[in-house]
Amino acid sequence: MMSETSSSQEISEGLATVRTVGNVFYNPVQEFNRDLSISVIKTFTRLFKDEQEEKNSKKKNEDNIVVTINKDTSEAGVKCEDGITILEALSATGLRSIRYAKEIPGVREIIANDISFKAAQDIKNNVALNGVESLVQPSHNDAVMLMYQHRKEKQFDVIDLDPYGCPTIFLDSAVQAIKEGGLLLITATDMAVLAGNSPETCYSKYGAISLRMKSCHEMALRILLQCIESHANRYGRYIVPLLSLSADFYIRVFVRVYSGAHKCKFTISKLSHVYHCTGCDSFLLHPLGILKKNDKNKNQVKFGIPTGPPVSGKCDHCGHPHHIGGPIWSAPLHSPEFVQEVFDTASEKLGTFRRIQGVLSVVLEELLDAPLYYTLERLSGTIHVEMPPMMALRSAILNAGYKVSFTHMNKTSVKTNAPPRIVWDIMRCWAKAHPVSKKRLVDGSPASHILAIEPEKDYSFEIRPDANPASRKMGYVRFQENPAPHWGPGSRATAMVGEQKIQKSRNNQGKRKREVSQESTIEKME
Repeated sequence: MMSETSSSQEISEGLATVRTVGNVFYNPVQEFNRDLSISVIKTFTRLFKDEQEEKNSKKKNEDNIVVTINKDTSEAGVKCEDGITILEALSATGLRSIRYAKEIPGVREIIANDISFKAAQDIKNNVALNGVESLVQPSHNDAVMLMYQHRKEKQFDVIDLDPYGCPTIFLDSAVQAIKEGGLLLITATDMAVLAGNSPETCYSKYGAISLRMKSCHEMALRILLQCIESHANRYGRYIVPLLSLSADFYIRVFVRVYSGAHKCKFTISKLSHVYHCTGCDSFLLHPLGILKKNDKNKNQVKFGIPTGPPVSGKCDHCGHPHHIGGPIWSAPLHSPEFVQEVFDTASEKLGTFRRIQGVLSVVLEELLDAPLYYTLERLSGTIHVEMPPMMALRSAILNAGYKVSFTHMNKTSVKTNAPPRIVWDIMRCWAKAHPVSKKRLVDGSPASHILAIEPEKDYSFEIRPDANPASRKMGYVRFQENPAPHWGPGSRATAMVGEQKIQKSRNNQGKRKREVSQESTIEKME
């Protein structure tokens, strides 16, 4: 809820209410982001506390000390002396930190920081308004310097980075300020850069080349993860992704950070370059490094460099050239056990509970060992054929002996471990049953090249019961509609959703033409 007077605004979300004076960066569309973050941190807190108790128990047993198991009686809104510490480095109004304090049990301290003096004052006032002074400590500081101050002592259990735009300037300090096994929550909203519109900018910010392809949202997630991993590796640390999401206009990752110089060596096997065909949108991944088992000592692993490239000069399927992107994170995006725990324990009182339930249900079904994905309309459009029903295509892939799943990032996604030649053979079989007009098969086009090749065998499109995922059968809200008219990230430090954004759009219509017209008039007068 959001009410406004000439001088102030009042925003209510979850159990928190905040007041601000003047413009404030608040986007109601990101309520899902905050609700999900609360659910993830709750699950992490239980897991982290169990791990700490297990370590203490082992240590006491080794020292022959009697172990007493204390039942966890912590509750949300009450300071827990042996609880977790949270840093919200870019807090703005303090809404997120206040919600964390009032809705997450087992918290010792939350630092709500912002570099803006006005924002810091707003945080202080809102903390008092919500009665969480014992839990939330307002801070007026540069986020990077604040995290550097905590890199040796008083590290945080949880660090939440939700910046406007690119988060990479905060990563070096964040991976040092987080405790062993701690949780990083990181958002990126510069999707145009991550999705391939500006590969040179993507490289300068994230250290990877982005590609314009149908699976660009997953590519964006994997670029962000490799960037976090590269920062962590510099300090002998590495990440383990718990959950990685693409939602609305942003991506959000939840990763744990651990230390271990030997474990960092495995990073080269978790990163890959992407070869993307410019004609048919096929893709192949080429890892930076491979693992080899030692024949003499099976517990010892050798690290090797792969030979390549894995593609020829032109695409084997359509004859067009490739673009090379990456490196990207090619290891799993999620921890299924952790996601299942979040799914099972998410509170129905959350405003976006049905969306959390729907998105996580699809995440749980995603193939972990099949990076990137195709889309149904792109596969059909490439060869100008009638679009097959999704269940028919999924059944054909399963009938061919491969796995297939949706991804939460696209409702027409086809994520599979089938190689591209099998995918195109299946589409060729579909085209035989649904002939393409010869007028559309232009010489040299991807369609003409692909359909000129005979499929290796006749693939069956007979519908299989297991082609229909459980999330679809259960009727979960799996793929979201746009949450508001003219929705988007808005402008920095301004609420730009709904009517306000519509009015701005109207004011800007024809702006360039008006400017050109004015310049022409001035030139004529001169």
